[in-house]
Amino acid sequence: MSNEKFASVWDAIEDTPEEAENMKLRSGLMMALKEHIVRVGMNQSQAAKLFGVTQPRVSDLMRGKIALFGLDALVNMAASAGLHVEMRVLETA
Repeated sequence: MSNEKFASVWDAIEDTPEEAENMKLRSGLMMALKEHIVRVGMNQSQAAKLFGVTQPRVSDLMRGKIALFGLDALVNMAASAGLHVEMRVLETA
């Protein structure tokens, strides 16, 4: 067993650093959208209407089905919900 340490679970399970970074962004957006739905007290149908997607799509989001969502779709959903998305780019050590 390796004692290798990772900064993120995505760094540990993804094949490349590029895939890990993409997954970090996608998971962060998904968590923010789910938290927004819960905080506002919307049901899935209301969230779907707000986001401009179907209710089954919101169900996929709430269940964490990350493989079904790309960054563009998640950013669009966040913007539709009135959320502001920021991205930081840092150099790695």
